Amino acid sequence: MTLQAIQYTRGSLNILNQLGLPHSSIYVPIKDCEDAYDAIKRMVVRGAPAIAIVAALALAVELENSNSRALPVVEARAIVSERLDYLVTSRPTAVNLSDAATKLKAVVADITKDGNQVVECYIQAAEKMVVDDVVDNKNIGDFGAQWILDNAGGEQKVAVLTHCNTGSLATAGYGTALGIIRSLHAKSSLSHAYCTETRPYNQGSRLTAFELAHDIPSGMSTLITDSMAASLMKLKGISAIVVGADRVALNGDTANKIGTYQLAIVARYHGVKFVVAAPTTSIDMNTELGTDIVIEERPSNEVLVVTGPEVSIYGDRLLVDADRVISIAPGVTRGIGVYNPSFDVTPKDLIDVIVTEKGAVAKNENNEFDLARLFA
Repeated sequence: MTLQAIQYTRGSLNILNQLGLPHSSIYVPIKDCEDAYDAIKRMVVRGAPAIAIVAALALAVELENSNSRALPVVEARAIVSERLDYLVTSRPTAVNLSDAATKLKAVVADITKDGNQVVECYIQAAEKMVVDDVVDNKNIGDFGAQWILDNAGGEQKVAVLTHCNTGSLATAGYGTALGIIRSLHAKSSLSHAYCTETRPYNQGSRLTAFELAHDIPSGMSTLITDSMAASLMKLKGISAIVVGADRVALNGDTANKIGTYQLAIVARYHGVKFVVAAPTTSIDMNTELGTDIVIEERPSNEVLVVTGPEVSIYGDRLLVDADRVISIAPGVTRGIGVYNPSFDVTPKDLIDVIVTEKGAVAKNENNEFDLARLFA
């Protein structure tokens, strides 16, 4: 059973506080759009699909528990539009959130009956997004697993490396890039899964390693630091690198967690296939090139300070006190600048395939991705 990051019933939303993982599993209530904005901004919830879903459901909960059903239709539609616009500003790079907001606005735009119909149609559409996301992720997993088996050397079993967290914790369930790893394992075609630590926020060591330990048999997954990737590819026989996407430009340039670009460069040198897993909601048909993508910069303290539970070391044993969370500064904190972009852009020339819920899209004879055909 995969991990559940989002717990929703009509009128109630709770999300797993990912800042506490893997040492504590605490669900926090999201009662309105302000709660969702704060959770997204502080990365209590993260992952492009999950961000969009939490935002959509937060407004659904807010509408269900307010007097919005009794409002005039024009006023109810305006509230939906204004609240979605507010939520979109929480994180600028991931396109899924703005895509979801645009689609949800369209759902209520032509309603003329009353506020009750606006609220009901909105809530039903938001709830459907949750169901659709899980189905889409499983399709991505199956398409991606098959593409790797067909194109990564013809081996019956493959070893793969992933970056950041793209699993159940980053989606409504199953995952995108991590979903491909799950599908490989389900086919008995996974020999080993490696994940990077993913500094500075450690989504790999805190979240992906947690999911792999939960879902993959012991001995089949390994955590590495980001700086070990080149050595791993040279010495361990990696067949493919699978990553997610926060925004894919029309030409295939892909914005993803910082460090993805350098993995793609090293993969190309070592002849390792580079696979992007992205639902079509992550493809921005209005952004032509990766250079047009706005890259979010995070606070400097995320690099300067490390936060986690206190650990006592007894030889080879680590005893974790999950109730005592501390922050430490492993290096200097003054007199040095900090560059902390949350994402980088991998040029399409370094990407072998973009896997969506509609299929795997490889480059055509002109070495170009034809992503527009996915929307035809």
